[in-house]
Amino acid sequence: MEIRIAGTTSDSIVDGPGIRLTVFTQGCPHGCAGCHNPETHDPAGGRVVDTEKIIAGLRENPLESGLTLSGGEPFLQAAACHEIARAAHALGKNVWTYTGYVFEKLLAEGDPDRMALLSETDVLVDGPFILRERSLELRFCGSRNQRLIDVRKSLTAGEAVCWKPPAW
Repeated sequence: MEIRIAGTTSDSIVDGPGIRLTVFTQGCPHGCAGCHNPETHDPAGGRVVDTEKIIAGLRENPLESGLTLSGGEPFLQAAACHEIARAAHALGKNVWTYTGYVFEKLLAEGDPDRMALLSETDVLVDGPFILRERSLELRFCGSRNQRLIDVRKSLTAGEAVCWKPPAW
């Protein structure tokens, strides 16, 4: 399956816990002022790659404990992102997805491809970046309105349940 991406970053330590492969999807409708990836907004930008190439990258680095889907907006290419996330789980890796949408909107929408991606996401970082709420003190998100959501617990509860980092 093809996916349009801005790029990937191996060995990331800022897009979730541990060492991760981060995939920056191309295309974003949110247009957040102060976005740190504005080059990802144009849906015609970036380059098209096969999801198998990204999955091969996941297989090649056993030190990476997780996959992060970022953007752009991963839910614009939910089917392709779902395929990558499913493969990451099959390899024993955790999956984080960043989105400008809020969890409740994704649930209410009920789009099958988006729900499939949500079901393969361990932690969802939701909400648009809001420049006036920006904080460098936050872990794994950029503005105070954004939440780190434990997706499995949230789907069971039918409401957003915040992720709590494990006690080391």
